[in-house]
Amino acid sequence: MTAPGDFTIHARDGQARRATLVTAHGEIQTPVFMPVGTQGSVKAVGPDDLENAHAQIILGNTYHLYLRPGDELVARRGGLHRFANWKKPILTDSGGFQVFSLATIRTISEKGVEFRSYLDGSKHFFSPEKVVSIQQNLGSDIMMVLDECVGYGADREYTARSLERTTRWARRCREAHAPGQNGQLLFGIVQGGFFEDLRDESLAQLAEIPFEGYAIGGLSVGESTEEMYRILNHIGPKMPDDKPRYLMGVGTPLDILEGIAAGVDMFDCVLPTRNARNGTLFTSEGKVNIKRAEFREDDAPLDPACDCYTCRNFSRAYLRHLYTAREILSYRLNSIHNIAFFLDLARQAREAIEKGRFQQLKARYQDIYGRDGRDAPKGGAQHKPKKRFG
Repeated sequence: MTAPGDFTIHARDGQARRATLVTAHGEIQTPVFMPVGTQGSVKAVGPDDLENAHAQIILGNTYHLYLRPGDELVARRGGLHRFANWKKPILTDSGGFQVFSLATIRTISEKGVEFRSYLDGSKHFFSPEKVVSIQQNLGSDIMMVLDECVGYGADREYTARSLERTTRWARRCREAHAPGQNGQLLFGIVQGGFFEDLRDESLAQLAEIPFEGYAIGGLSVGESTEEMYRILNHIGPKMPDDKPRYLMGVGTPLDILEGIAAGVDMFDCVLPTRNARNGTLFTSEGKVNIKRAEFREDDAPLDPACDCYTCRNFSRAYLRHLYTAREILSYRLNSIHNIAFFLDLARQAREAIEKGRFQQLKARYQDIYGRDGRDAPKGGAQHKPKKRFG
C-alpha cells in the first residue's frame, strides 16, 4: 500500500534521478514539468488539452486565488480540483514570490506580510498560518510554506536575516499542518540568496523540520544564467535524498536539464504559455518565431517530431496567419504545443535516466538551444512582444 508522500527512486544517472511521488490524487513520475495555472486555469487551454498532452500535475497560485475568487468560495465548491475540473494532482505556491514582486506595496514583519491587493488596493495580511489555511481550503495535493524571496543583489546581512525568518515561518507552517493531514503534503523552501554558505545554512535548518519535500526558491530573480547555475549545482545535490526536490519558477529547456543534472525532480514555469502568446514556440529543432514572413507559405507542421494536436493538424502557415490576424485560437494552439514540448522534454529525461543516457540527452539540447542563443528564437533575435488580441 502507498500513501501520499511516499517517494521512490527507481534509477539514477549521475545526480539525475527517476522517481515516483505519491499524492492524494495520483502518482507523479519524475522528473516532471508542471504547467502553471495561476488563476486555477492554465492560460488558453482546457483540462482536456492538458490531459491529451499527458500533464501529470498543474500549479495554482495561493495569492491570486485568495484575492479572486477567494479560497473560502473555492472550498464551498468542493476544492480546487472540483472547481477547475482537474482530477490529477495540484500544487499551490504560498504567494511568497508574488509578495516579493510587490515590494512597493507590502510590509514584512516577524508575524507575516501585510500587502495591498493589486486588484483594488485593499489591505490584506499573510501569516504562515493564514497561508496554510488558504491552501487547505483550496485542497491542493502539495502546499508550500510561506517564505521571503530575496532578489538578486540583496546584501549578505539582509539575506541572512531573511533566511532565518523564512525558517521560523516554515516551522509555524509545519505546526499549522500536521504531516499527512488531509493527505496534503507540505514542502519547505530553501533560501539564502546567492551566498553558498547561507544556502547551506538554510537547508540545514529546514532539513530538521519533517517536510514531505524541499524546494529551491529565490532563483530566476534577476541574476545571470551562470549565477543561477552556480547556486543550483551547489545546493541541489545536497538536498535530502529521500524526498522530492523542486526548483521553483525556473524553466527554459536548458534550465530544466541543468536542474535534473543537479538532482532536481520537479519544475514549473510560465514560459511555455507566455511565450506561446507572444508567438515564440519551442521545437525539437530550436525556437521558432511564428510571426516571421518565412512561414507565410510553409505547409509543414510546426515540429515534425511532435505528436501534439497542433502539430498533427495545422501548418506553420496557418499558425502564422492566426497570430498575425490576432485570432484567439492562436493562443490555444501555440500553448498546446509549447506545453506538450516541455512535458515531452521531461518524459525524454525520465527515459534517458533509466537507460543511463541522460548526459547525451542534455548535450543534444545544448547543441540545439546553445547558450549563446538561449533566449533568441530560431531565425532572429527575440523582440519585445507587442500587445496581442486586445
